[in-house]
Amino acid sequence: MKANDLDEVLGIPARLAIVATLMPGRQLSFTTLGEQTGIAAGNLHVQTRKLVDAGYIVAERGRQGGRGVTRFEITERGRLRYQEHVRNLRDAIEGPFGVARAATDSGPVRPGDPSRVW
Repeated sequence: MKANDLDEVLGIPARLAIVATLMPGRQLSFTTLGEQTGIAAGNLHVQTRKLVDAGYIVAERGRQGGRGVTRFEITERGRLRYQEHVRNLRDAIEGPFGVARAATDSGPVRPGDPSRVW
């Protein structure tokens, strides 16, 4: 695997969490997105802006109950890039030198201790 096989935009954990949370196709408010990802408001603002600028998500501003509300939704580009990023990570894990292969090539996992390969 080469470093440029991974998506630079989604290489930041906060951005990956935002896109993964939006993947089911839901439109979420800024507040709800922050609650579901555990990202603080200041960082959430910065990271959503980067994702909007990259075309991975869209921001829709509106009013609800007299208050301004920003809602976010994943774009088709964001969905495709997320799926590709996840696929590349799986390939890295399951590839010729990946963890999954190393565990099976090294012998059985001892019952009762799934974290160790014997």
